[in-house]
Amino acid sequence: MEPIDVFKALSNETRLNILKWLKEPEKHFPKQGAHLPKGVSIKGGVCVGDIQEKAKASQSTVSQYLNTMQNAGLLESVRYGQWTYYRRNEETFSRLAEYFKTEI
Repeated sequence: MEPIDVFKALSNETRLNILKWLKEPEKHFPKQGAHLPKGVSIKGGVCVGDIQEKAKASQSTVSQYLNTMQNAGLLESVRYGQWTYYRRNEETFSRLAEYFKTEI
């Protein structure tokens, strides 16, 4: 985790909203899992298309946002077929909280 990359990723309202939504995916994406093959589970994972729909932004913009957050370590992704699922990387959030307590 590079703190400056995390701060840059958090400096956009839509990216921040995506992280908030992914904190409670069952609440914000109730139809999630429609494209997952039987027997496959990514706990908390949400398809890019569902994120795009909720964000009301273009696919390319949402993909760029997700990539920025993944590069900062805030998100993890798994690909199944043509769909990519994203979830929060809770380890990074724990490290970020520790960073705030000890460094700032």
